[in-house]
Amino acid sequence: MATMSTLFAKTPLPSRSLSKSNISHFAPPLTSLSFKQKTTAPHFKLRSIRAGLIEPDGGKLTELIVDKSLRDVRKREAATLPRIRLTKIDLQWVHVLSEGWASPLSGFMRESEFLQTLHFNSLRLDDGSVVNMSVPIVLAIDDEQKRRIGESTRVALVDSDDNVVAILNDIEIYKHPKEERIARTWGTTAPGLPYVDQAITYAGNWLIGGDLEVLEPIKYHDGLDRFRLSPAQLRDEFSKRNADAVFAFQLRNPVHNGHALLMTDTRRRLLEMGYQNPILLLHPLGGYTKADDVPLSWRMKQHEKVLRLTF
Repeated sequence: MATMSTLFAKTPLPSRSLSKSNISHFAPPLTSLSFKQKTTAPHFKLRSIRAGLIEPDGGKLTELIVDKSLRDVRKREAATLPRIRLTKIDLQWVHVLSEGWASPLSGFMRESEFLQTLHFNSLRLDDGSVVNMSVPIVLAIDDEQKRRIGESTRVALVDSDDNVVAILNDIEIYKHPKEERIARTWGTTAPGLPYVDQAITYAGNWLIGGDLEVLEPIKYHDGLDRFRLSPAQLRDEFSKRNADAVFAFQLRNPVHNGHALLMTDTRRRLLEMGYQNPILLLHPLGGYTKADDVPLSWRMKQHEKVLRLTF
């Protein structure tokens, strides 16, 4: 699970190691850092080549945030609906879905999508095409919540302070096969898997899927929201920077020498191939990480410091 953060800084052409830094740390649904620089051409001249941004899975970005003109209407509707309180991890999945990171999903998975993901690591779309989808994105509820929902076809999703976050429409409730979900996702049912213990083992015995309408962009108010660019914002940023190639590096640790060598060497190779302005998307994982991982806030400080002093 992750959230997005994004920084832009300069990168050098030659591969080299990072000098040691005393700073480390970073955190939520995806983090990204990007940097670029104009550099001198390589020794030998190659023809210029260019690549465009690939299409999102399913052909278009599936953004699920309600238009501003409809927010008050949806809030009034939500006040009349049964409520489901989201956990912190649930809220992060709402973030992932709302901005289109899980395109083409239109909300939490219904049973057919859930089973396709478990058994085939993919989804077959209405047009017959297939997209990769190896991790179930589902919302668990317990017996009491299921009873309260009754015959309703819509529910309101609220945060820990009972603020309405979203509406789930045309809902479908089905059994939560926890053991199968764990076994097919992780390849084992051995105890001690952190995410399993936190989000699945003690979760409800039912899953609820449906089409999601998120009332407002998800914010965490932790000083890091400025880094969390949505897919649409990132695509705009790449276009503004006239990127002819984008290469990504995802990590859940502070940047170390090996990371730096991989990043700078990839840029060098792209320039040698003929690209003029390759952009690095440095993509630190946030959201749910291991208990002993360096916190996101500190990782972000380290990333910024490394970029300032080294790149």
